[in-house]
Amino acid sequence: MKFNISILFSVFRLLLFSTAVHAQTAQIISDKVVNTNNELNEIVIKKQTQLVKYSSNGTIEVNVSNTLLSTSSSVNELLSRVPNVIVAEGQISVLGKGEAIIYLNGILINYERFAAIPVTQISKIEVISNPSSKYDAEGKAVINIITKKNSENGIKGTATQQITVSEFAGTSTNTLLDFNYTKGNFSFITNYGVQLGKGRELLYTTRTRPNPEEFMRSELTTDWKRQFNNYSNFGFGLQYTFSEKNYISLAYSGNIEDLGGVVESRNSIENNSGNSFYATDIDKNDVLLNQFVNLNYNAITDKQGSSLFIGSQYSNYNGTVRDFIDENGLVNEVNSQKYLKNNVGNSINIIATQIDYSKKIREDTRLETGAKYSYATIKSATDFLIATATDMNFEFDDELSSDFKYQERIGAAYFNYGSAIGKKFDFSVGVRGEWTKYNLYTNANGIQEFEKNYGNLFPNVLLNMNFSEDWKAHFSYVSRITRPRYQALNPYVIYQDPFTTIEGNPDLLPEKTHAFEIGTMYKKFDFKIGYTYKIDPISGAALRGNTPNSYILRSLNLDKGHTFFTSLSRSFNVKWWNSTNTVSMNLTKSVDDFYEFELGPVKPQIYLYSNNTFSIPNLFKLQLLAWYLGDRSYGLGSDNSRSTVTVGIERNFFKEALKLNFTANDIFHDFMVSGDYNVGQTQIYYHRTYTTNYFRLIATYNFGNSKKTNYKKAEIEQTENSRAR
Repeated sequence: MKFNISILFSVFRLLLFSTAVHAQTAQIISDKVVNTNNELNEIVIKKQTQLVKYSSNGTIEVNVSNTLLSTSSSVNELLSRVPNVIVAEGQISVLGKGEAIIYLNGILINYERFAAIPVTQISKIEVISNPSSKYDAEGKAVINIITKKNSENGIKGTATQQITVSEFAGTSTNTLLDFNYTKGNFSFITNYGVQLGKGRELLYTTRTRPNPEEFMRSELTTDWKRQFNNYSNFGFGLQYTFSEKNYISLAYSGNIEDLGGVVESRNSIENNSGNSFYATDIDKNDVLLNQFVNLNYNAITDKQGSSLFIGSQYSNYNGTVRDFIDENGLVNEVNSQKYLKNNVGNSINIIATQIDYSKKIREDTRLETGAKYSYATIKSATDFLIATATDMNFEFDDELSSDFKYQERIGAAYFNYGSAIGKKFDFSVGVRGEWTKYNLYTNANGIQEFEKNYGNLFPNVLLNMNFSEDWKAHFSYVSRITRPRYQALNPYVIYQDPFTTIEGNPDLLPEKTHAFEIGTMYKKFDFKIGYTYKIDPISGAALRGNTPNSYILRSLNLDKGHTFFTSLSRSFNVKWWNSTNTVSMNLTKSVDDFYEFELGPVKPQIYLYSNNTFSIPNLFKLQLLAWYLGDRSYGLGSDNSRSTVTVGIERNFFKEALKLNFTANDIFHDFMVSGDYNVGQTQIYYHRTYTTNYFRLIATYNFGNSKKTNYKKAEIEQTENSRAR
């Protein structure tokens, strides 16, 4: 920590020294102007852009550019800093709603595509808690990531270098390059980013069976010490604008995740037959290549502003795992050792095509309709080889090895009608129909092969009330579905030790949700209250395996779930201070009568969020972000509180061509996901620590000769974004 603190003070001294020099120089120049012209120039303080904009229908719009959010090294980290968004354990959720689906400029993308989105190109984030039928029914809420639009002729680019130092994980670097070129009707954009260095994640778990007849206590520590050999993202995009009313765009993007390092697992087991200890070291050699191609056409079809959108998307994921596992056991003072090889190859191909048409009938009336079709194929093969330390003769293991094939087709169509009732009321009503068919094959734990298809209708209603300029209100009902992730259906084995594996569940059912919300905006206050009912909610637990001490971490369906929530937000925006603040309360109850969860109390969870920016004219910008998520008891278990405090200081140089930012993230290292539950007569406690406590220095250089153009493309681009609201 001494090394990190010394870096902290050194950077602060550098920024403050440069600030003092700048201020002194400015004062000298100012004095000369006064002496020469007997005239004192007025200091002009520019009003800051508001971080969050609240909409009367419950949607919030979060600005990213020139805020603490833009210093994030990944989209995951960025979203964890957005109000009411919770990111943990591979899931992105909106408080009070549940897991969200992600859109990029109004087009649905997969969770795995996150790594291919450069943070430097993100302009703002829309958090849509009451999505209309225009959106896929997947997920309980929608997060729409909107990238920057270049409306300037010429060349424009940025080069960013990040250096992150963490006492917990080590040092990593992130290099980001963006380049834009626009001339007349033609635009070109490209980007490249690479992350190198180290990352870490630590999980401590205890499993206890207190029954004396089958007593067992396991203390397991798993330490992921990751080495980023090549974590890179890349892409380019072309756009040709035929006129102010239509354009076509083609984009290619991708990312490589070449992950090395080691996973150290230590499991101490005590039971009626004695004590045992297992040490497992996994040398990681995982490589994943993701690639995406988008072709889109946008057009304004009449003078009233009706629009047509046609888009297609191809996604390809190819991954390989070549892990070498060294396992040592000590059972009743007898040593044993064996080696395992885990060889995995998997591929995912997804093709999706959609068409959306929005007809503006009158100024206050619009009819929207569209259709979408997607086709996904998933193949995975896992080969486990086992050898003893004496002969090193690797043999194929049938129990741990498996093949998996999955095909899924989803067809969808929707309509949405919106209009006004008088001057104070407007509404929208819509329905989305989706038909799903899939085929699944696996030979894990015996051959399983089945085909299923089902159809669903998802109605939604939104009523807005504009009582006055200062007072607005809304009511909404939204129905949604959450289908299991492909990885959650795949029963292949992720090996931790002889008694701990992570496996998919091919029997998972989709989760259905019905959500109600009432909200009001009074002046600068935004208040919401709502209720969400879930059928077959998707959860997860450590379930007992086939042997007495073994446990399998697996996704599963609970019976139902209830969530009540309320939220109050207030933003301040003055010349030198921009502040966004939220306080929320959640009350969640999960119900299950199949997996033998032990029932417990239900207690509310408090959420506090504050994001503040202080601008000192001609000197620097100071940013402070803090949030707190309190304890929660949901009937089948409990989660412990976690929080984050982040401080950043930023300074521009050379007429804003160079920007330096220093950030201290999660200063007290309190972002730790932990909790406990009882299932199958086993008490389970878990505590997971991430690489969130770090110091980061960021240098961004802007270059180019771009100039403002009178050619208007903003209306067309806004139409594409509006199509996704």
